[in-house]
Amino acid sequence: MFDKEYDVIVVGGGHAGSEAAAAAANLGSSTLLITMSLQNIAQMSCNPAMGGIAKGQIVREIDALGGYSGIVSDKTAIQFKMLNKSKGPAMWSPRVQSDRMRFAEEWRLMLEGTENLDFYQEMVSGLMVEGDKIVGVKTSLGVEVRAKSVILTNGTFLNGLIHIGEKQFGGGRAGERAAHGITKELTDLGFEAGRMKTGTPPRVDGRSLDFSKMIVQPGDEKPEKFSYLDSTSPLKIQRDCHMSYTSLEVHNLLREGFDRSPMFNGSIQSIGPRYCPSIEDKINRFADKDRHQLFVEPEGWNTVEYYVNGFSTSLPEDIQFKALRQVAGFENVKFFRPGYAIEYDYFPPTQLKHTLETKRINGLYFAGQINGTTGYEEAASQGLMAGINAHLKVREEEPFIIKRNEAYIGVLIDDLITKGTEEPYRMFTSRAEYRTLLRQDNADFRLTPMSNTIGLASDDRLRRMEKKKEQSVNFVKFLKDTSVVPEVINPILESKNSAVVKQSDKIFKSFSRPNITMDDMATIIEVADYIDKNQLDHEVLQQTEIQVKYAGYIAKEKNNADKLNRLEGIKIPTNFDYSKLKSLSYEAREKLSAIKPVTVSQASRISGVSPNDISVMLVYMGR
Repeated sequence: MFDKEYDVIVVGGGHAGSEAAAAAANLGSSTLLITMSLQNIAQMSCNPAMGGIAKGQIVREIDALGGYSGIVSDKTAIQFKMLNKSKGPAMWSPRVQSDRMRFAEEWRLMLEGTENLDFYQEMVSGLMVEGDKIVGVKTSLGVEVRAKSVILTNGTFLNGLIHIGEKQFGGGRAGERAAHGITKELTDLGFEAGRMKTGTPPRVDGRSLDFSKMIVQPGDEKPEKFSYLDSTSPLKIQRDCHMSYTSLEVHNLLREGFDRSPMFNGSIQSIGPRYCPSIEDKINRFADKDRHQLFVEPEGWNTVEYYVNGFSTSLPEDIQFKALRQVAGFENVKFFRPGYAIEYDYFPPTQLKHTLETKRINGLYFAGQINGTTGYEEAASQGLMAGINAHLKVREEEPFIIKRNEAYIGVLIDDLITKGTEEPYRMFTSRAEYRTLLRQDNADFRLTPMSNTIGLASDDRLRRMEKKKEQSVNFVKFLKDTSVVPEVINPILESKNSAVVKQSDKIFKSFSRPNITMDDMATIIEVADYIDKNQLDHEVLQQTEIQVKYAGYIAKEKNNADKLNRLEGIKIPTNFDYSKLKSLSYEAREKLSAIKPVTVSQASRISGVSPNDISVMLVYMGR
């Protein structure tokens, strides 16, 4: 069936695999996506949502680079919220509730409409390696497919083991079999493997819930969207979510099942996500708390299925059911399916280069949960970068690497390959040193030009970004050049309990006060006329307001980033022998030899490498 050699084979059709296949194919590589179920492409295995704290920034970055996640999220959203609006814009994070069935359908339709992309439904059970180079894959039916590069995005399927109480059975997720064979082949090739776990809550029948006993959680009054393109629109109607709470009675009922819990009886040895603990883990670790929030999230526009966010569990199903019935609004709850935990194989990401290519096997890439991450957004961004770099490698072109000061995607990948992870890695704004630069509103400014250069972000996308940037720059200039008299500005300042002015001054100066908003400024006739005359949209107004209010912070972070990039420019020779540097600490020699950083900047971020170790290296290198 496969008599041609593909440029890129993508193994796995989850969020990482879907973005990887789309990126490689859109760049012009002949691409084959092999997945165990074509009906479950980009399936939302856990919560029906995209975005959130720091994750929303990643989705906007994927969109700015020309990926599909933002577009699919917009087209299948049922609710939109901009989180953290009470804080500074570096913390604002978009999030949508999604229609889970339509999300997977839209992804499949977009992939089927992508040129250069073929599909095959089968389990990949082995790799074809010649010397230190990947040359293809083997399926469980014995089919061999040759390729110049292979991207593994196996998610939770590698030797997946599902736990519900004392019951265990193989599976990649509920209703789907696990994948076997690849882990052994990789460890035989010298790769280090480990085990991680994650979990999911019960899905319940919304017809059995009493929402009048819960707190309504509506979407934003003026919803925005993820994609920078005009091909999607903000929601006009939205579905509500709801919130309820556990109680001491619920906790006591859950404790009755602790002796049968795989979390506590030794059945599960692997580490789960620190920031998304199971309900049994929460009541065990936070025994002083008498209640925990539960968010009741609809799975779509028309389905009655609901996701009980905050009640992830692997307790026996009878305990789950009995305890959940004590939650307000859940007294008559009916289950669609119980929650469960799943253990799966991963490969510590310090075995990768910044391109996500493995150090051991040429042309082999890892993306997603196989690298120890958790979350659709983290997986999708890795898939996108692996797809881009696999294409560039085949074309013998320079790799595409995003720095820490350029995107959350850069922070994510650098953290993984430099620091590694022993627990499922989740992105937070606090992981980024330059989060004032890496805002959700300016992802297109940061990333679209560089993506357009390699041929992924379209010329239309670039032109739209350039127009928006030009409009914002000109508007800031107008505010700096235009004066306003006290009689006009003082009523605005007084209404916000801000000190009045005694003489005319530039609008920019008053606008830069923290409690003065764009809506306030738009009441000034000159400003309102300028906005109308130039037809400035919400994105331009938001960008301008941020540039005015946070100019000092942005300039300071940019200066710090420039200093970092000087170290980024100091390359470490390939096969550098750290054992010769006797002045290095033993830990530094050990970790530098294992990770093999490419630059001095990367070396400085390795846990256990001190500033003194970096000084020793710089002296030795004549710097």
